[in-house]
Amino acid sequence: MSNSSDSPSSLPPAVEQVAKALRLGGWICFWVQLVLGIVSSIIFLFAVTLLGQNSGTGTGGGLFFAVCGLVVLGFSAFLSFRYTRLARQLRSHTPSLRPSRGDTTQQVKRTLITNLVGITLALLAAEAIGGILLGKSLVSGTFIFNPTELEKFTLDIFIVLGNTHIIVAHFIGIVVGLFLLDRLYK
Repeated sequence: MSNSSDSPSSLPPAVEQVAKALRLGGWICFWVQLVLGIVSSIIFLFAVTLLGQNSGTGTGGGLFFAVCGLVVLGFSAFLSFRYTRLARQLRSHTPSLRPSRGDTTQQVKRTLITNLVGITLALLAAEAIGGILLGKSLVSGTFIFNPTELEKFTLDIFIVLGNTHIIVAHFIGIVVGLFLLDRLYK
């Protein structure tokens, strides 16, 4: 004989809504952050390989902050994946096994803080890299596009691109986290 509490509709509607939002937000955030993190990693590996050959470039500080932002992005992707596990726990038919609203809120806030730290590091990297690019353009005297001078900036442009991916990925994490907090308190 089937117990009526075994059906998915036996969950309170608010819990079901939060579980759906956590599952959807978790998967979207996880995959966006994973893909952009992998692309940034490949770009940075390419840049570091070139840095070894061009030891005269001064992107070290910007690249350091960008890589730190990338590491934080990896942790954020892990926390976003945990949203999907949290959604599964919320759908538990045993109310004592469901995390409380406070526990769920804490996890969302922890992920938001992680993304804020990551985006701060990536923005510091952007400032450093932007300053380096400005310095190079002032030293070389090229304020407008000059194809013969482009090779001096190619590595920095790759680092800017990789860093921009990190900023976008952390931004997506912040947007999803704010969306989930909104769902938690509706």
